[in-house]
Amino acid sequence: MKRYYITDRKALGGFRPLLDVIRDQMQLGVDFIQIREKDLAARELFNFTLAVLEVRAQESNPHARPKILINSRADIARASGADGVHLPANAPRETLPGLIVGRSCHTLDEVRNAQADLVTFGPVFASPGKGSPTGLPLLAQACSQSPAIYALGGITWENAASCMQAGAIGIAGIRLFQQPDLD
Repeated sequence: MKRYYITDRKALGGFRPLLDVIRDQMQLGVDFIQIREKDLAARELFNFTLAVLEVRAQESNPHARPKILINSRADIARASGADGVHLPANAPRETLPGLIVGRSCHTLDEVRNAQADLVTFGPVFASPGKGSPTGLPLLAQACSQSPAIYALGGITWENAASCMQAGAIGIAGIRLFQQPDLD
């Protein structure tokens, strides 16, 4: 099961605790880290991305070197040397050679039109502030439309197996990785 960690420094109390969690998740073998700090100015986001890339570079275990994606900022992904960008489903379909492209999708139409290397789909289960859950049957349908679906929204270690059985390639989340003892 692949794991896709989405950051939220505010929930952790700032940059330092977030870097600690990122380091821990790298050591646990997370596959992707999406830097999703939407409120940061470009310079702050760039500098934080460089800090995350430095943490990754210090890892001696090659399995502890996840791909780093930047939320909605291909320019910062390129300038920093990050691996890719994560875009909303309705973002323009531009060509981004050399970058991994992820997309957030909530409907089957969005999945079909994603033109992405990977897709986060959900919310599969109830999740604070994320609207009505799509459920496992719709996740299964989405997975039949794309080979690279990560289940998102209300995912716990207990329900992750059901997402995989529905056809997801992996699981994605914020709280799942930042507060792993919530379950």
